Amino acid sequence: MSPDRRRRLAPAAAAAALLCATGLLLGGCAGAEDGGAQAGGPVAPAAAGQGGHAGKAAPDLPVADAAPREIPALGPKTLAQIPDSTHQAVVVTGDAPDSNRGTAQRYVRETAGEGGWRAVGDPWPTRNALKGWTDHHVQGDLKSPIGVFGLTDAGGHEPDPGTELPYDRGPAFVARGTNVEGEPLGDAFDYVVAVNYNRKPGTTPLDWTRPLGASRGGGIWFHVDHGGPTQGCISQAKAQMKELLRWLEPAAKPVVVMGDAGALGR
Repeated sequence: MSPDRRRRLAPAAAAAALLCATGLLLGGCAGAEDGGAQAGGPVAPAAAGQGGHAGKAAPDLPVADAAPREIPALGPKTLAQIPDSTHQAVVVTGDAPDSNRGTAQRYVRETAGEGGWRAVGDPWPTRNALKGWTDHHVQGDLKSPIGVFGLTDAGGHEPDPGTELPYDRGPAFVARGTNVEGEPLGDAFDYVVAVNYNRKPGTTPLDWTRPLGASRGGGIWFHVDHGGPTQGCISQAKAQMKELLRWLEPAAKPVVVMGDAGALGR
């Protein structure tokens, strides 16, 4: 650069240096002595987080709250049936529409943190009705009803194991007869939790009121496994029945979500 041109550009360079020092120059400070893209040339917009003073970070953008956790494998139709007031759910998932085996997984709904549902403990193996599952249970079809049902009442032949649910103990819970495979029922009704399908909540599991009519069946319970499929109930090991009874809390408005995996995913 000629001496005359350098003298002409000196005031511009000094002004640019002053602007950079005060943070008013929108472009970077590099090359200010040479007038940027030669004096009078366009100044490129600063890259995000690189304009103004060197090292000045871009402001943090607000981060949206994480979505509450939902119960895995439940579809929107099934999730919509769980009341907002419910904070305990037992999800019984059948292996297939015509299967009499499955698993039960407990969940609690949390309000702290990101909220949503959290699994409790490990899954428990379960049995259900001999012929699997149905959306329209009727008496004698040997299928378990699909849906979301309240869990409000318990009982059994054995003493109350420490549940907070109303517990009706008595000799009427003796399991007489055989299961669908001809095996003795044994201690199947030592501990039961009534499933609120076609029954009047707030009564003993032995109450036979049928709001939908007798033809739609009833008497669907959680009970102790008797070694084979059921007529419609959900059965599991005695130790797990006792744990379930101790875990359920009336204030949490517990429900069972039950059906084969395909139905629950709707």
